[in-house]
Amino acid sequence: MEVLVFDIFGDLGHFKKYYTTSSPLSFSFPPPPTIAGMLSAIAGIDREEYLEVFSPENYKIAIRIKNPIQKWRAGLNIINTKGNNWVPIKKANHGPRSPIKVEFIKKPYYRVYFHHKDRNLFSRVVEFVKDHKSYYTLSLGLSELLADFSFVDLMYFEERKKEDVEVLSVVPLYHVEDIHINSSGDRKYFKEKMPIIMDKDRIVHRYEDVLFEIDGKPVRLNAKRYWEGENSECIMFF
Repeated sequence: MEVLVFDIFGDLGHFKKYYTTSSPLSFSFPPPPTIAGMLSAIAGIDREEYLEVFSPENYKIAIRIKNPIQKWRAGLNIINTKGNNWVPIKKANHGPRSPIKVEFIKKPYYRVYFHHKDRNLFSRVVEFVKDHKSYYTLSLGLSELLADFSFVDLMYFEERKKEDVEVLSVVPLYHVEDIHINSSGDRKYFKEKMPIIMDKDRIVHRYEDVLFEIDGKPVRLNAKRYWEGENSECIMFF
């Protein structure tokens, strides 16, 4: 299976957790539907169509953490612009601004592994990434958090099964039988439940637990299935 490997990075990222409202928390890395949105921004696919184009039966992605995850909270003033009304001066308890705390990822840096069954679409994404161009502006979760990207490689991966292996990417736990905890204590494992499959109406049809090492170190585990590259990198696709 031919796979495009490229990096996405920036100053700040925010990938809102689905259960937070007034004080938004962030996932440590972009969930698969967010990665699909980034790929559609690069290829120029309309936001009303991309979740169908990047449906689970058509594409595969894996995500690797390249910078240690550091989270930072900042106070923001959200401005009420409903009804084309904006009042610059606060009046009693009905002012236009709502102060909130937002959690950001500092210096987010991720490696993305991407494959699509549609050869024309896959070739278009490869071409755009190699030429460092995108159809729409790329961001890291919010439109204000601009992202950059760089081509890494185009390589082949083969699926493997039932092996003890060190995986470089984040780990969807439905591919795993058991985890080997590092006895030296130099690994810090975290788990987050995140959306995996979302339809065009932004309705999530599947959530899954995903395991990762917060500094981006490999995770040793007994895998039901994983994918090995021609450079011997082992990853897990969603």
